[in-house]
Amino acid sequence: MFIDASAIIAIIAKEKDGNDLLATLDRAPECFTSPVAVYEASLGLARVLCLSIADAEQLVADLIEIKRAEIVPIRSETCVIALEAFSRFGKGRHPAKLNMGDCFAYACAKQLGVPLLFKGDNFAKTDIEVA
Repeated sequence: MFIDASAIIAIIAKEKDGNDLLATLDRAPECFTSPVAVYEASLGLARVLCLSIADAEQLVADLIEIKRAEIVPIRSETCVIALEAFSRFGKGRHPAKLNMGDCFAYACAKQLGVPLLFKGDNFAKTDIEVA
């Protein structure tokens, strides 16, 4: 399963759906995320929890380590898939309204052939496999 930044934030910030997302994550045989998701989650946590970037980054790193998630590289092929995702599902083009980070999460999950763990409903409006 690929873990989107929105799920990372919800789990660490203990948002109301955080426990459900964590339970889904716990059932996954393997977990992945990306540098883009780590970046987005760290900035989001710093904002919502009033933390320094370094402290937020450490919380994300701790979750990744505990869940044994692999941080996958962003390759040129990933970029091509992300651009295609924006063309099909991007903000201003489709009801899913995917932003840059969303497009890279979509691309990584597609490239790996795994479901995507996320918060919200934007990815459910695409053709991605939902975790």
